[in-house]
Amino acid sequence: MTEGTLCAMNLSGKTALVTGAAKRVGREIAMALARRGANVVVHYNTSAADARRVVAQIEALGVEAMAVRADQSKAREVRDAVQKAAKAFGGIDVLVNCAAVYQKTPWTTVTEQDWDFHLNANLKGPFLFAREVSRHMRRGKIVNFADWAVWRPYRHYVPYLVSKAGVVCLTKALAKELAPHIQVNAVAPGPVLLPPDFSEAEKRAVRNATLVKRLGSPADAVGAVLFLLENGDFMTGHVLVVDGGRLLAGE
Repeated sequence: MTEGTLCAMNLSGKTALVTGAAKRVGREIAMALARRGANVVVHYNTSAADARRVVAQIEALGVEAMAVRADQSKAREVRDAVQKAAKAFGGIDVLVNCAAVYQKTPWTTVTEQDWDFHLNANLKGPFLFAREVSRHMRRGKIVNFADWAVWRPYRHYVPYLVSKAGVVCLTKALAKELAPHIQVNAVAPGPVLLPPDFSEAEKRAVRNATLVKRLGSPADAVGAVLFLLENGDFMTGHVLVVDGGRLLAGE
């Protein structure tokens, strides 16, 4: 093994910071890392009660956890949250940038505020967390969350889709900036967790648009993250698409 080479990561005893870990996919990732023996920093913005519940559930597994709050579009709040976590655990080994916003913004009514809302949360946030966490990493791994639709955009979501396309470029740029000691990859999920306001007809249409003719689940996204952390040791700057063949289905 040459100097600077990363070996397979055993998550037991490592410290992982997961953004947006109080709910949905972020919560599932945080719990999966805890089951692997990692100590987990649960980031949240407004979901304080949910974050406390996740911390309690993680601690019940016999590992350590703490919750940190930050609006990830604000540099000072991100810096303070990361410093608090790094001080508590003596460093950070893993960052999973999962927190994101997703709102319908039809072109005829889209506003500057819609643009700023999505770009700040979905692109500026991962940038700020990566910048701060990497300062506390001697060696480690970062996983960002993109979206399959950046390669096949659909209508009515321009700010969201552009923000996620930026995550793809951010991932590749960070892979170069942080090499060789920190590996940076991304997961681009398809329909693994639909918005709660989707009708049955909308769910059916999404399901039928995949090659496998079913919806995914948070477990599919979790599995991709674990693969990149535990096994993707010769991978950096890569985007792993987990979409049930949705990207190919329309070709």
